[in-house]
Amino acid sequence: MVLAQETDAVLLDEPTTYLDVTHQTRVCSTCSATSTPSAGRRSSWSCTRLNYAARYADHMVVMSGGRIAAQGAPGDVLTVESVRSAFGLEAEVVPDPVTGGPLVVPKGRTRRGLAAADR
Repeated sequence: MVLAQETDAVLLDEPTTYLDVTHQTRVCSTCSATSTPSAGRRSSWSCTRLNYAARYADHMVVMSGGRIAAQGAPGDVLTVESVRSAFGLEAEVVPDPVTGGPLVVPKGRTRRGLAAADR
């Protein structure tokens, strides 16, 4: 319905919640494709799935403690340091093999036990 209305702005709050991975990807791709600032159409959405946000967003705002911790292009915003300070998460940030943008890989326990960094 939102797309059919052809509004200038679409605001979405966690649009991928409760969706399987196929539908999460479809929603993110559609949101990205229908946001055309040159045509006056924009979408803004909150997303706690960092890798979806990094893949589909042109501009990210990372919040921590109710304040803006970082903002800008995903490659500038998602760093090992920003993920640690904003989310308390030890992670590697590596190039996404599909887009080349940032991909957050959490460290910690795995099905096989401790991650190499924890040994």
